[in-house]
Amino acid sequence: MGIQIDRSKCIGCGLCAKDCVSGVIGLNNDKAVMNASHCIECGHCYAICPEQAVSMPGYDMADCGNVVSMEEIDSNTLLAAMKSRRTIRQFKKLPIEQEKLDMILQAGRYCPTGTNAQNVAYTILGSKQEEIEAHCIQLFRKGQKIASPVSRFVRNANIDDQFLFKGAPLVIVVSGTSAVDASLASSYMELMAESLGLGVLYSGFFVAAARLSGKVRKLLSLPPKHKPITCMVIGYPDVRYQRIAPRKPLKAKTL
Repeated sequence: MGIQIDRSKCIGCGLCAKDCVSGVIGLNNDKAVMNASHCIECGHCYAICPEQAVSMPGYDMADCGNVVSMEEIDSNTLLAAMKSRRTIRQFKKLPIEQEKLDMILQAGRYCPTGTNAQNVAYTILGSKQEEIEAHCIQLFRKGQKIASPVSRFVRNANIDDQFLFKGAPLVIVVSGTSAVDASLASSYMELMAESLGLGVLYSGFFVAAARLSGKVRKLLSLPPKHKPITCMVIGYPDVRYQRIAPRKPLKAKTL
């Protein structure tokens, strides 16, 4: 693991040192060198080197092709598409192709994380989806009478057998030690799913159930110290919206 610099390829341009987040790269005799051990392995030096003199042993380099700028995406179209997205609660009985699932997971994987922790994990419920949903439904039905006096939504909710996952073919639990990192990854994944013609529901009720139920957490078998942050219910939409929904006025100010 770590960063390695091939001095035979290095031309001493200093780009890696200038862009180093941790300040651990310097120049010695017009060659880049690592000066300290607290590198966070963000990969900026690898990405910026014009001579490919930097390598990162232990990392997956298969996807490290040439940079594609976001400027290649029409910004007006992107904004309109982001405004148009809707939470989907009606899904077709169609499976999701493996290549689309792979792209969704890759989108989450390449989301930025604080200090480059890359400590976000993705649990696909797969064959356990029905079992986990059924157990959570039992919990909600038992708790409905208790919660109904203080929660109008719970009191009026129709907790049917598909209350959590709406019959969707794919459920991904995004977990981590940082709620911010896992939430950002989920947002990246949602945008990718939408671009693939899929719809997404964030099942907050399932996350609540997972945090309360030891059995659910055991079934999820999350990595050590991870908490379930989001539950992404994904499938082909069985509903079509015609126009962008309104929003409250923008709350923004310049200080």
